[in-house]
Amino acid sequence: MNENISALVQYGLDRKLIEPCDKAFIINQLLTPQQLDSFEPAEVRPMPLEQILKNLTDDAVNRGIISDDITSRDLYDTKLMGILTPHPREVRSTFEALYEENPKTATDWFYKFSQDTDYIRRYRIQKDMRWKTVTDYGTLDVTINLSKPEKDPKAIAAAKAAPQSGYPKCQLCAENEGYAGRMNHPARQNHRIIPITIGGKPWYLQYSPYVYYNEHCIAFNAEHTPMKIDKAAFEKLLDFVTIFPHYFIGSNADLPIVGGSILSHEHFQGGCYTFPMEKSPVERKIVFNGFEDVKAGIVKWPMSVIRLTCPDKQRIADLADHILQSWRGYSDADAFIFAETNGEPHNTITPIARRRGEDYEMDLVLRNNITTEEHPLGVFHPHAELHHIKKENIGLIEVMGLAVLPSRLKQELADLEEAILMDKPITGELEKHAKWVQQLKETHTFTTDNTACILKLEVGKLFAKVLEHAGVYKRNMDGEAAFDRFIRYVNREV
Repeated sequence: MNENISALVQYGLDRKLIEPCDKAFIINQLLTPQQLDSFEPAEVRPMPLEQILKNLTDDAVNRGIISDDITSRDLYDTKLMGILTPHPREVRSTFEALYEENPKTATDWFYKFSQDTDYIRRYRIQKDMRWKTVTDYGTLDVTINLSKPEKDPKAIAAAKAAPQSGYPKCQLCAENEGYAGRMNHPARQNHRIIPITIGGKPWYLQYSPYVYYNEHCIAFNAEHTPMKIDKAAFEKLLDFVTIFPHYFIGSNADLPIVGGSILSHEHFQGGCYTFPMEKSPVERKIVFNGFEDVKAGIVKWPMSVIRLTCPDKQRIADLADHILQSWRGYSDADAFIFAETNGEPHNTITPIARRRGEDYEMDLVLRNNITTEEHPLGVFHPHAELHHIKKENIGLIEVMGLAVLPSRLKQELADLEEAILMDKPITGELEKHAKWVQQLKETHTFTTDNTACILKLEVGKLFAKVLEHAGVYKRNMDGEAAFDRFIRYVNREV
């Protein structure tokens, strides 16, 4: 244990999380959660952080300090890393000084800091499967997320038995900073947030611990207030890319099914990443009456996207709001688009903002969450024949062309590869893929060299179909005509 404590302290020194004068203090702080009352300096041998924390956590399990489940282990090793993590005032002071030099310098430092403190667990992110697939809409990104640990039955039972608490109100609230966590809420002692001002109100910047793409950041309202897509939301997005011009920022929609997983707290997601949708060109230019100074067009994309470009961000916000207000009340029975049924609203927008040199650019993705008996999860949602690949909501990240697929697919694709090569029946847990595999056998000749690649390629193509299902206007002549009807409605021509 002396060796592992010494190694963790040396890690903190190497990453400049602590100073040499902090050494004795930090050692003593580390002894407390380990229920030790003495320490002998030990020679430090090279050891990755993951191994250091595993050794310390294994010892805590062996001595009965914590239970042996993934949640208890995460709570414990986060407590250890929290001891090495500088106080918020130090982090914010450093960020502000670096921002004065350059916004990118500040975010580069903060992103590395979030990794060095193990808030972003590099060694888990590296386990994610990632690949690209060429489709009619360009090259789409595919990932199978393995970095978010699945709770085992013991942890689930412990979480159910744990006292329920309303603090913090959700996992996005500012009160998470430094929070010890519990069986049904993650530990955040190594979590730090940066104050920013957008829309004239206090907000915060942090990074996602699960990093679906490079520098996956989250901007969230200082108040625990529900998600809402309105003119103010558009203005806030454009404010953010004014403060951080090297980042994009987007918002999930504000309705169930087409919205994100946390609708109770207003937040946006951004980062330093070029998504496939951003690379897609405008295939048809359009003009909005009264906004001739704003370049506009329909993007070549499986979903229904209007792109606005202008050096004046207020003009973009004004036009985006005009389109939103038109869409909120718009119905077109021929396209099965209904603004509301029985008083329940269905139309909303997923907006994404970025900079193009001096220009501001905003993509508006038209969404509708209506359900039917045939499609109880949503008409404009992956239909049942695609649920073997993707059943979950199509949120902001998927909308932009990055598939975040469930972790079960890693093993299922490996098992499918084996079944195909050995000509075994597709049964049991794999039966949901049987029809798809049969279709693939009709168009591909499988060998030991190409089967894994074919399966990945075809998963990417299915993701393109997922996005097509989520698009309110299908990409055919009728869909194009229906889209044009909406554009004419926005221009008050119908």
